[in-house]
Amino acid sequence: MESIFHEKQEGSLCAQHCLNNLLQGEYFTPVDLSSIAHQLDEEERMRMAEGGMGSEEYRTFLQQPSGNMDDSGFFSIQVISNALSVWGLELILFNSREYQSLMINPINEKAFICNYKEHWFTIRKLGQQWFNLNSLLTGPELISDTYLALFLAQLQQEGYSIFVIRGNLPECDAEQILGIMKVQQQQRPKLIGEDEAQSSSGMGRSSGQGSVLEAGPGVVEGVVDEDEEELRKALALSRQGMEVEDEEADLRRAIQLSMQGAVVSNTSIPKGGLVAKTTSSGQAPGSTTGGAPLSEKLSAEELRRRRQAYFDRQSQQLAQPTSPQQPTESTGPGKSGTEEDAQAKRSQ
Repeated sequence: MESIFHEKQEGSLCAQHCLNNLLQGEYFTPVDLSSIAHQLDEEERMRMAEGGMGSEEYRTFLQQPSGNMDDSGFFSIQVISNALSVWGLELILFNSREYQSLMINPINEKAFICNYKEHWFTIRKLGQQWFNLNSLLTGPELISDTYLALFLAQLQQEGYSIFVIRGNLPECDAEQILGIMKVQQQQRPKLIGEDEAQSSSGMGRSSGQGSVLEAGPGVVEGVVDEDEEELRKALALSRQGMEVEDEEADLRRAIQLSMQGAVVSNTSIPKGGLVAKTTSSGQAPGSTTGGAPLSEKLSAEELRRRRQAYFDRQSQQLAQPTSPQQPTESTGPGKSGTEEDAQAKRSQ
């Protein structure tokens, strides 16, 4: 990867970076491209003058700024095309009918130039591998053959104009080296702005740590405050987890207690004990309106005593002797004295 020439973005000179990354060397400078742009402007002025230097169109053309360059460093496609013609290279619009009718696989090309909103960058094949040489990146980006077609299609959807480079590119060291061996890229390059932001934040952290040693207690407190803030966040998260666990534990205990209460209420009624009978009003005997049944108000011991008292009364009643009857002499077999009296009364 070190053998690949890659100019990084400086100002708005993306057209210069695009051409030099394509040709793999410092072939063009802003002065060179400005000279080409002035030459193109002069050619356009001469064509407009053919219609009459006193015409309204000619005066309007002179008042308009150059369409081939501006003060920021932008250069038009005409400038780039003219610069490449010096090397015998030609630009063909990628999505033109002329090129699409050829049905050429993009991996069989040599290079592409892409443009979107006044930004130019190059995609070039070096050896047997493709590389994105965008000057906004921190370095060349390796592109697989499979991803190349998808990448070009994505650029078209985003509004990029893509041009195919036709002709023989000048020889370069990267072409020779990568023609022998293939490279692998473990980490893709980042955008320059993104890389600088990360670098500045890293420097800020390192300088802050250095100032802790130099500035003393004042800065140390700031660092401690940040640590305390992180600690508070961690404690808050842990408390939330504990609250969730406590709620679940409380719910489990409540369910367990309710189940125990149901078992106790069922076992508090004696086996074969009282069965409440409802009256026509729907209330159990011994209950009061709006109140609970009497059996619910009595304790188990009280129920046991009352039941025992009831059984005792029943036993006493059974034990009392009935009034004795006077024995009579039987007048015949199988007849009692009562039957004899009834016969005597009928005979009278």
